[in-house]
Amino acid sequence: MTELLKNHVAGQWIAGSGVGTTLTDPVTGEALVRVSSDGLNLPQAFGFARDQAGAALRALTYAQRAARLGQIVKLLQAKRDDYYAIATANSGTTRNDSAVDIDGGIFTLSYYAKLGASLGDVHALREGNAVPLSKDQSFSVQHVLVPTRGIALFINAFNFPSWGLWEKAAPALLSGVPVIVKPATATAWLTQRMVADVVDAGILPAGALSVICGSSAGLLDQIQPFDVVSFTGSADTAATLRAHPAFVRHGARLNVEADSLNSAILCADATPDTPVFDLFIKEVVREMTVKSGQKCTAIRRAFVPEAALEAVLDALNTKLAKISVGNPRNEAVRMGALVSREQYENVLAGIAALREEAVLAFDGSAAPLIDADPAIAACVGPHLFVVNDPDSATLLHDVEVFGPVATVAPYRVAADASGLPEAHAVALARRGQGSLVASIYSNDDAHCGQLALELADSHGRVHAISPSVQQSQTGHGNVMPMSLHGGPGRAGGGEELGGLRALGLYHRRCAVQAPGAAIDTLTQTTHPAMA
Repeated sequence: MTELLKNHVAGQWIAGSGVGTTLTDPVTGEALVRVSSDGLNLPQAFGFARDQAGAALRALTYAQRAARLGQIVKLLQAKRDDYYAIATANSGTTRNDSAVDIDGGIFTLSYYAKLGASLGDVHALREGNAVPLSKDQSFSVQHVLVPTRGIALFINAFNFPSWGLWEKAAPALLSGVPVIVKPATATAWLTQRMVADVVDAGILPAGALSVICGSSAGLLDQIQPFDVVSFTGSADTAATLRAHPAFVRHGARLNVEADSLNSAILCADATPDTPVFDLFIKEVVREMTVKSGQKCTAIRRAFVPEAALEAVLDALNTKLAKISVGNPRNEAVRMGALVSREQYENVLAGIAALREEAVLAFDGSAAPLIDADPAIAACVGPHLFVVNDPDSATLLHDVEVFGPVATVAPYRVAADASGLPEAHAVALARRGQGSLVASIYSNDDAHCGQLALELADSHGRVHAISPSVQQSQTGHGNVMPMSLHGGPGRAGGGEELGGLRALGLYHRRCAVQAPGAAIDTLTQTTHPAMA
């Protein structure tokens, strides 16, 4: 029988009871390890983290906690080869795709280590300047931010077992809040190994970083008013979480990143004979195929001028035909597997649903898999659809297929009150009911700025690309720690990252109304909460 991975709770390694759930290689079907959270003493686990670990973390200054993050970075960098091997075996990713998760997580952690060092040896932050409340200015108000005296529970998705952990844990730990992470079961191995390496190195106070692998049953029942829960997953699951008494009655914080039908807009000036047209084609293909399309920020809908539709489809088909799919251990393979056969079935069901109103323009299932048995491997080739009437379409704007699938749709080039010729495309993008990101492609930098503002109300991030930044732009789907990650409406309404803004989730804002001397003391013992 395969190894049963242990959970780390209350400062101890504890194996769950029972047989557990077996994690498998999504390409070969080989059993890898098992996980189980059955039998854990959850009240003790949460209480230890909240009380002992929380107190120990808060006793450190921001600069001291940042230094601990820096030590974690060095540790993880030294063990990258181990993590790559786990990612290939458990997630079915190519080395380049594994880097998006593993190196992306380490980079984010490194960013917050450096950012946190700038906050200095203080234990609280101040927001803005003091404002007088009295005519003689002897009595003022100063807003301060102090770490919440609770825990941060992360319920993470299967697609980013490394980055999903560290992009949340970095600001939480820097804030002085202990972390309990519940990774998605299918790919929990990498998260568990990284936590184990950090815990065994003794970098953090006991209980500051815990991991529970297996079922999430009972976790929310442990949440108290000053705790924070951050969830990444489906909108349906998020709706269930929101109804829990921890949030409805006790007022605990819940941050959600959910479904997102992200868009890419080819602007009216980006005709097939211009440089930005090629950048658009390249980006759509990249977003369809990186991590086999299993990214919450991937391009799902591509809106193009009616006159450019055929040229776009021809260019995309040409590039997609060069994508080889199969065993990521084979150097000839460009795109690996989905994380499980369960996800494989979900993606096939999504493709079948889109067929009801869309025409399949590229069928990647026609090409044979490389070094993989199609009866076992969770591999799906790229699928590109076209919807000729996006105004009448519904599934295009409602169904997110979490795999290498995207749909192209034409828009009418005509300005509305905004004066932008892409007004129809903006309206179509908004039909996603709130998205994490939209990208725009224009040869005119100034036009990018105007269009970005039109999209800002319904998107957490707008990524504008022109030929002037073709070498420096970071990519539609890459989440940078300096930028906000999250989105309104259907995307969950949550906010993560964005520099020091991320610390706000783990702090409590308080208005201190006091005499001038008291305000002076606050100023001397806090650091500005810079964005």
